Amino acid sequence: MTRAIFLDRDGVINDNTKHVNKPEDLIIYEEAKKGMKKLYDKGYELFIVTNQGGIEMGHLIESDLDKIHAKLEKELEDYCKIREIKYCPDFNKKSYCRKPNPGMLLELKDKYKIDMKNSWMVGDLQTDIDAGINAGCNTAKIGKKSPNADIVGQNLDEVAEKIINLI
Repeated sequence: MTRAIFLDRDGVINDNTKHVNKPEDLIIYEEAKKGMKKLYDKGYELFIVTNQGGIEMGHLIESDLDKIHAKLEKELEDYCKIREIKYCPDFNKKSYCRKPNPGMLLELKDKYKIDMKNSWMVGDLQTDIDAGINAGCNTAKIGKKSPNADIVGQNLDEVAEKIINLI
């Protein structure tokens, strides 16, 4: 069975001080690059699971998001390989995929035969932590402490160190 790290995008991998609606808006944190490399080198499959409600709201179209994600993967290729990027385009409508719902994680679990008990959801919002819990995996919170996250750290590099030290 595959061990996975499910990563939220905005605020975990990249700066989200302003919305990322075009490739030039994407600024990847150096700590994220380091943390993702550590996890990848330890044999974890890396997945990005991101709410992208800006699509439903009309701030960007899916082809723009594809360009953003192509730039993301290109900038990370010296550090790691992203197995798949899943996004939920919904914002207001009831949605199985919008975190805190676990839809994106469960789809990836079935597609790649992921061992959820030995996998992690890493996010900066409580909705990310809830999605991980709802999907049956361990959780790591970046930033402020969460009462139900298994690990808390200031950035992805710190969280990666904590996950690796638990192996």
